[in-house]
Amino acid sequence: MFENIVNAISLYAIPFIIVSIVLFGAFKKVNVYETFTDGAKDGFKTAVTIIPFLVGMLVAIGVFRASGALDLITNALSPITSKIGMPGEVLPMALIRPLSGGGASGVMNDLFTTYGPDSLIGRMASVMNGSTETTFYVLAVSFGAVGIKKTRHALPAGLIADVVGIITAVVVTNIMF
Repeated sequence: MFENIVNAISLYAIPFIIVSIVLFGAFKKVNVYETFTDGAKDGFKTAVTIIPFLVGMLVAIGVFRASGALDLITNALSPITSKIGMPGEVLPMALIRPLSGGGASGVMNDLFTTYGPDSLIGRMASVMNGSTETTFYVLAVSFGAVGIKKTRHALPAGLIADVVGIITAVVVTNIMF
């Protein structure tokens, strides 16, 4: 019963929101279509603005992985992480996730292929993926798009949140599975 209700809500939620926005705009006497196309133009301009930052970040991640630096760091830190219950195989996920969501998805897919999604490693990588953010990506793209040069406390706060998310993922996964 509950599942049917949730399925019905999820089926109609997006169309309901879209229709509600259009009706509210019409009620407020806003030219909805013109406002939408103006927003789309601004979105396209923003996309063009962030492309150099996005390409730079993706190239840096590719160089990091291809150079063997990721493997070197993983091998050096594995003895330490194994003491807190984190298998060394999950460490690349913890290192790549703050850099790139796509790169982290690739690492997670490799872990799934090798160990299986229902293994401790697969589950830990999944929880870690949902518990952390692509901090460097967000800073490079979002701050770059609006021209912010000094990130002040955003980088340390983001990295602290990532470390907490990683540690929590390890603890929760070890407790639950």
